[in-house]
Amino acid sequence: MTESFRRSGEYPQGDDHGSAYPQQQSHPSSSPVNPEWPPPPAYQPAPPVHVEPGTTVWPGSGHGGAGNGGDGYGAGPYAGQPDGSDATGSTAAFAAPPAPPQGPAPTRPRRAKGPFALLAAVAIVAAAIGGGTAYGIQELTGNDTVASSSTSTSVVPTSQKGTVSGVAKAVSPSIVEISATSNAGSSTGSGVIITTGGEIITNNHVVSGASAIKVRLNNGKSYTASVVGTDSKKDLALIKLENAPSGLKRATLGDSAGVQVGDQVVAIGSPEGLTGTVTSGIVSALDRDVTVSTDESQGQQQQQGGGSGSEQWPFEFGGRQFNGDTGSSTTTYKALQTDASLNPGNSGGALIDMNGNIVGINSAMYSAASDSSSSSSSAGSVGLGFAIPINTVKSDLASLRAGGSDS
Repeated sequence: MTESFRRSGEYPQGDDHGSAYPQQQSHPSSSPVNPEWPPPPAYQPAPPVHVEPGTTVWPGSGHGGAGNGGDGYGAGPYAGQPDGSDATGSTAAFAAPPAPPQGPAPTRPRRAKGPFALLAAVAIVAAAIGGGTAYGIQELTGNDTVASSSTSTSVVPTSQKGTVSGVAKAVSPSIVEISATSNAGSSTGSGVIITTGGEIITNNHVVSGASAIKVRLNNGKSYTASVVGTDSKKDLALIKLENAPSGLKRATLGDSAGVQVGDQVVAIGSPEGLTGTVTSGIVSALDRDVTVSTDESQGQQQQQGGGSGSEQWPFEFGGRQFNGDTGSSTTTYKALQTDASLNPGNSGGALIDMNGNIVGINSAMYSAASDSSSSSSSAGSVGLGFAIPINTVKSDLASLRAGGSDS
C-alpha cells in the first residue's frame, strides 16, 4: 500500500519527483542566505495587476495550486507567482459582485438639441438686450401688431435711461401733429403712432366732425389720414395714414395699472401748433373723474369761436366747465392727473414713463382762465393736466378697428 502511494505521486516528497517546494531549493549565491528566509525566486516577479474598482483578485497557484488539484492557493512562500511550468500558475482575476453604486460617473456635457437649444438661445439673447427683446419680437409679428409691454420694459438706451432727454429722443419719432378741418374751421391736436402700418391713436374731440385730416410726422413730412373708428364715451379715436411710408416708428404701450402717484412722466405733443414740444412732471393723482361732451356739434362750435388754431373741447372737472359748455350729452372717464405742462394742442399726445412706455393719452388741461366765461386763447397751463390711461386705450382698440362704438 505504501509503495503504491509512492508510485502514484500522492506523496511528492519521493525521490523521483523532487521537492514539493521547488522555490526552496538551494540557489547558488555569493552571499550567505538566512535559512529562516526563503531565497528569492529564480524569475522576475510579475508586475502588479491593475483592475477596475469592485473586482476581487485571487492569486493563482504555484506547484500544488489549483492546477495540481489543490485549493487554488499557492503552496510556497511565493505562491501565486508564475513559474512558467503551468498555465494555471499565472495570476488569475475573478470578478466579484459589483460594489454598491458610488454616484454617477462623470460624463461629458451633451449639447442641447432641438427646441431646448432654441429656448436657451432666446433666453440668452433676452438677457443680453433687455427691454429691446419685446420690441424686436413684436416687429416680427406684423405691421399691425401693437407694441405693448409692462412699465418696467425700457425702450430708452441704457446710457440715457431715466432722463427726459433720453425719453424724448426715443419716443418723439412716434408722436405726430394732427390738423383736422371741418365745416366749423380747423384745429390742431396730437397723436401717437401705434403700428408701423400707420395706425394712430388720438382723442375723439381732435378729429370729431372732420372732413379732412392731415398728419405731420416728426421728420416734417405730411400725409393724409382717414378715421377708422371713434369712441366718444372714452374720447378716443383711431385714424390711419393713407399710403403710409416705410420706417414708421411705433410707440410701445405700457401698463397704466403700474403707474403710481409721484412717478416722473414726460408729455410730448403740439401745443398751439408747436410740433414736438416736450414737457415733464409727475403723476399727481389717479382716477380723476373728467367729464367730456359726446355731442360732435359742441366741439365744432368751440372750434369756430376759439380762434387759437388749436383743438378746443369742453370738459368738466370739480363741478366746473372748461373750454366752453359741455352740453347735455356727456360722459365721464377716470383719468391720470399730471403736473406736466399741457396746453391746447397737446390733446391726443403721449404721457410717457421714464422707460419710454406710453402710459396715457393726454386729453384735457385745467386753467384758471379756461372756464366757460373766458377765452380759451388766454388759457395757460397751471400744472393740472389729465390723460386717459393707456390700459383703457388698449382695451378699446379692437372696437376702434371695427369702427368704434359711435359707428
